[in-house]
Amino acid sequence: MTRLLLLEGNTADKRAKAQQLGVRSSSEIYAQAIAAHFPEIALDVLNGADPGEQIPGGRTWADYAGVVITGSSLHAYDPDFAVTNQIALVAEAAEAGLPIFGSCWGLQIAAVAAGGEVAFNPKGREVGFARKIALNDQGSKHLMFRDKAPVFDAPCIHYDEVVRLPEGATLLASNAHSQVQAAVIPLGRSEVWAVQYHPEFDLAQLVQLYTLYADDMISQGFFADQADLVAYRDKIAALAADPSQAGLAWQLGVDEDVTDDRTRRAEIIAWIETRVLNDT
Repeated sequence: MTRLLLLEGNTADKRAKAQQLGVRSSSEIYAQAIAAHFPEIALDVLNGADPGEQIPGGRTWADYAGVVITGSSLHAYDPDFAVTNQIALVAEAAEAGLPIFGSCWGLQIAAVAAGGEVAFNPKGREVGFARKIALNDQGSKHLMFRDKAPVFDAPCIHYDEVVRLPEGATLLASNAHSQVQAAVIPLGRSEVWAVQYHPEFDLAQLVQLYTLYADDMISQGFFADQADLVAYRDKIAALAADPSQAGLAWQLGVDEDVTDDRTRRAEIIAWIETRVLNDT
């Protein structure tokens, strides 16, 4: 049986708070996204931010066909154990030769593990939808983007960004907010396919984000007030319930690259098919 390890990026207290609010953890979101297309793949979770956590079931790296690094609210430049331990775990997985995929936090800690740099983006938070992500020449040829348009939107939420890719890394995509929206990062005996946005997110997750960070979104000027935010959030919720509502999609400025599950998750699917299952 093919087995993947999901490296959960958030700490125990963050996961507990999310559970209390009825919000899925980062690893739960990924598990649902992968299971929707590859129900035959077994998935384990390693809470890499927690002291004393081990690979579950007494397994070792050799028991896995690949590793997925989820999102996180942590900062890759902080010296805390929750951060440094995850960076070390990614390096270990790479030394074991495992294919690795990461989104947002995953891109950032992979870059740091390989010698790159992450910093706060002075443009502030990119949230909801990352707009007009454009593939460069290398990106348009890369298997990760074989089923993506040359320019696309994607779900996202981040303050930090990769400001310097490590030596040997290949930039694949950028937008006006962040130069590094996708890259391939050589690490150890492997490489990391990684993106700054969240292809694993669905529209329901965006509804949760606009609920969790409502006060921040208003104070940062994304919305005039609570009523303005709720009206926008309700449109996303309605589109999540029925993605065929073309009028709502038009009002939100999104199309199939966000509303179609397979298109939105195309990078994850391509990584699993080509790097994990070796089916090109």
